[in-house]
Amino acid sequence: MADNTPAPKRTLTDEGIIDIPGLASRWVRLADGRKAHYVTAGDKGPAVILLHGGIEGSSGTAGWRFMAPYLAANGFRVYCPDRPGYGLSDTSKVEYLDASMKANNDFLLMFADALCIDKFHMSGNSMGCNVATNFVVSNPERVLSVMFIAGALGDITETPRVMGPQGKFTPNPSYVRKPWDGTAEGMQELMDGIIYERKAVWPELVEMRVRAGLNQRKPRDAAKLPNAMDQVLSQKDPNQMQIFSTKGRIDKLTIPMIYLFGLQDVLAPVENGFNQEDSVPNIQFFYPDECGHQGQTDQPELFNEVALEFFKTGKVTWATAVKAGVSLRKPINPRYVEEPKGGFPKPAREIYADQQTLRNGLKALDKVPA
Repeated sequence: MADNTPAPKRTLTDEGIIDIPGLASRWVRLADGRKAHYVTAGDKGPAVILLHGGIEGSSGTAGWRFMAPYLAANGFRVYCPDRPGYGLSDTSKVEYLDASMKANNDFLLMFADALCIDKFHMSGNSMGCNVATNFVVSNPERVLSVMFIAGALGDITETPRVMGPQGKFTPNPSYVRKPWDGTAEGMQELMDGIIYERKAVWPELVEMRVRAGLNQRKPRDAAKLPNAMDQVLSQKDPNQMQIFSTKGRIDKLTIPMIYLFGLQDVLAPVENGFNQEDSVPNIQFFYPDECGHQGQTDQPELFNEVALEFFKTGKVTWATAVKAGVSLRKPINPRYVEEPKGGFPKPAREIYADQQTLRNGLKALDKVPA
């Protein structure tokens, strides 16, 4: 039976941002003189900084419109900045267009300092995950805990990156990310490619992302600079690479860290998560089902629940861990997952062979008493 429920009417503000209840648009002047735009929710409790991804048109609102208001309603102060090269970030000077790894790290440090956020919880999705990784290894004293989502943990693993056709779990092995052509149709195609839950790709989201993408593209083209994602991916400066190398560093941190990687990710197949998990015994992994590259958009209720429990207590309850696909590729870390009465199930690495084998194997989790 068709769902004839009319879609809620959403509007864009004068700044071109979707008007989300509970989210407020704000600006702050950073130490280098630039104006930084961010959306924020909540006015009390511990601070959380959420870092959006790297496809053109991304922004704090686009990436975190579901999670930020939820965490605020449950006792947190949440900040979602538009990183360099995205959203309404400052384009008035050429140096502000720098979106390299160091530029992102410096931006985040200046942003937190400008708002007097001395310590904070953090999450990052996709390229935001990479930025969170760089920040936690270079400024660990500022971070309370981290929830990584579908990105990369630096150079911790030397295993070659798994591409779409090699993924055994991706629903679209032939997927290839095309450069955005500057149109609404092109943006719709980009979003449809990375987001599993298509109903979350609102027309207003597409319009907002197009405006933001074009706003950033004009000054960047004038300066003959590549887009922000390509600036990061093409990073070859060995001096900067030394600053953010994660080998022997992120795997030594005692900061609470968890990682969620969607099983149906087409942009970065989940095998990339498997390879990273093998290199970081101190990070607890989860592999949620029916979830693509932007898990906080595909499964907002689940990701909100995981984030709230983890940021609030440092642990994920067993019931939530099961729903989130807690990894059985290695022993479950009792520091970050609440142990059920019957004890944790034994590792079952062999069930991660393909989609059906995994689903059959995970059924055993439902029988473990909470």
